[in-house]
Amino acid sequence: MFSEEKLNKVKEIIARYPAGKQKSALIPLLHLAQEEFGGWLSAETMDYVASLLQIKPIEVYEVATFYSMFNLKPVGKYVFEVCQTGPCMLRGSDNIIDYIKKKLDIGVGETTNDGLFTLKTVECLGACGYAPMMQLGKHFREHLTPEKVDAIIEECRVKAN
Repeated sequence: MFSEEKLNKVKEIIARYPAGKQKSALIPLLHLAQEEFGGWLSAETMDYVASLLQIKPIEVYEVATFYSMFNLKPVGKYVFEVCQTGPCMLRGSDNIIDYIKKKLDIGVGETTNDGLFTLKTVECLGACGYAPMMQLGKHFREHLTPEKVDAIIEECRVKAN
């Protein structure tokens, strides 16, 4: 359940849309729920969002499973979302993905044992001119090299302490 403060935010978001069109608030509510409930969306959380919007749970699942920005299982404190589409692959994102896998000893979709890092591959993030690239939180990390990845990992470890 959302706190009273978050429920007020939910009401504010839903009120942005015409009566009977509350489903339009689904993506903002999923973001709010993911932020509020540990960085991921459990089936129970998605059912809760469906109840708030008075829609069927499947309507929530369809959206949450489509967009890579939603996590359907627990993730690390830092999520490396590496673009794997054509332009990034041509510029070596497959090598960057392999490097991160080896460096952190995890596979795609996995989280390190210390809970710090999760590696995801995603579709185009719209920064093709800066390939290979990844999203880390709200920021893009561009022109990736193994050395830049090492620096990013170290930066995250320092922030975590």
